Amino acid sequence: LVDDHFLFVSGDPNLKVSGMERDWPEGRGIFHNKEKTFLVWVNEEDQFRIISMQQGGDVKGVFARLVDGIGAVGKSVKDESGKDFMLDEKYGYVHSCPTNLGTGMRASVHIDLPGWTKEGVDKLKAKCEELSLQPRGTRGESGGQTGHTYDISNKHRLGYSEVQLVQTMIDGVNKLYEIDLELQKKHGM
Repeated sequence: LVDDHFLFVSGDPNLKVSGMERDWPEGRGIFHNKEKTFLVWVNEEDQFRIISMQQGGDVKGVFARLVDGIGAVGKSVKDESGKDFMLDEKYGYVHSCPTNLGTGMRASVHIDLPGWTKEGVDKLKAKCEELSLQPRGTRGESGGQTGHTYDISNKHRLGYSEVQLVQTMIDGVNKLYEIDLELQKKHGM
């Protein structure tokens, strides 16, 4: 599960300093469907991290599975405990990580961008900033960059709906890909 990027590992210095790694690994877990396209992380950085993912470009299908899954998990929690997810009308869902305040929605794709890699990662980061996107390596937030495959996601979480954030990611990734094709020609790739 770790190699598939599904399972969190110990050792993140920010989690240690904040006390979120105390008693590792007790009290943490992951649940997933057979296909590993729907996952629920329990007590990693946030209390719950609900993930919908799959190979290919069916963003609508991934989003639909996420919406259905969040509803099912929320109903299960409500049936078991009588409580709903913590939601503030002004600030959105409550998270332990302040960068997730709001929807908590991080929509991302892994995409090969060899032209941008040749052009320079700093230029990719600047373009992503313009497009309200965030580039990461495929090993996650602090995992670093390897090769020319990037994890591109929406930068913002607060002040936008989930649909707006997914559309921002789709539009931005399409633009990055279009420019990447031009950069590949420029660099003779």
